[in-house]
Amino acid sequence: MTSYDDDFENEHDPDDAEDGDDSTESQVWHLLLLINPGDEDGAMQQFSAYRDEVEEEGDEDPVRIVGRVTDWRSGFEVDADDTRALVDAIKELASRWNIDIDWDGDPDDDEFHEDIDGAEIFSRAFDQLNQHGYTLWSREADDDVYAGWITSSRDDEQMRLVATQLGINLRLGSQVT
Repeated sequence: MTSYDDDFENEHDPDDAEDGDDSTESQVWHLLLLINPGDEDGAMQQFSAYRDEVEEEGDEDPVRIVGRVTDWRSGFEVDADDTRALVDAIKELASRWNIDIDWDGDPDDDEFHEDIDGAEIFSRAFDQLNQHGYTLWSREADDDVYAGWITSSRDDEQMRLVATQLGINLRLGSQVT
């Protein structure tokens, strides 16, 4: 038994959720696997944090909780007016696969941010990530907030299904307006 196994010996396997495969907990686990492609350990850490949060405050809004436990690790939420934070968040998530996004300009330059909006940033990042086999998603969040995830493109249909089951309004990064 590895030390990782010891850390979770009293935890239930996410697949053993009481309500079966359609339970919220099971769907959250599936979502975390999708937004952490190739990183089941990261998904498990986030799932453990999710369970802790649910235990403390209940699971009335599981998507909000997922947003908190994944922020800047496998998801992001940034102010819609903060194009710098949006670029930084997407760069941080893409760096998990050593992908550098060509923003068609210098995102460290003030002028770049004067001439671009969040929808264009999403579109450019979507195109670049898609070339590497990844999909940038935008999910509905509070007003004046951009939120999203990156998944493997081969999981696009699964992502749509999980989002529907969890009641997440989701769109491709290329469709952000």
